[in-house]
Amino acid sequence: MELTVSDLSVARGGIAVLEGVSFTIASGEALVLRGPNGIGKTTLLRTVAGLQPPLSGAVGLERDAMAYAGHADGIKSVLSVRENLQFWADVFETGSIDAALDAFDLRGLENRAAGGLSAGQKRRLGLARMVVTGRPVWVLDEPTVSLDVASVAMFADAVRAHLAGGGLALLATHIDLGLAEARVLDVEPFKAVPPPLDDFDGAFL
Repeated sequence: MELTVSDLSVARGGIAVLEGVSFTIASGEALVLRGPNGIGKTTLLRTVAGLQPPLSGAVGLERDAMAYAGHADGIKSVLSVRENLQFWADVFETGSIDAALDAFDLRGLENRAAGGLSAGQKRRLGLARMVVTGRPVWVLDEPTVSLDVASVAMFADAVRAHLAGGGLALLATHIDLGLAEARVLDVEPFKAVPPPLDDFDGAFL
């Protein structure tokens, strides 16, 4: 399996933020996006995942091969940890949630309501959804937010296992996860050129 992004241009609020982005990720590989805050990493990830249309260019992989985790944890606070994961297992028809519970050390929290978890525990539960989906392509936006050092290592191990199983990952993070399989792409060179001001706008500057 291979994720190919070709000459992709993406917009936020109707304004282009990145232009001409191209890369390929093969099975067993990870690509880490780097760049200053606000440059468009989240917009790029959402576009690749099919959550918003590109201005131009193409993503060479079916969207149903991807699982996306953004800034929100995507959990239901009134449900227990087990019920949350089982909900997603039922949606994706993957069955067992045992691997997800083990990967993110959630065994002792299975029956606790998600709303009563700490920020870090909620984040671990949200990331455990990626394992439950069974999808080969993980698209992750700042996945280590709210995680302590031990949990970051736990997440890195989960990504490593995913890659070893033939999956691939595209993620934006400022933290070095120690993944030998990961390449880094600086998106700053793809920053869109602002449109020229017309005479009317220029008169008010």
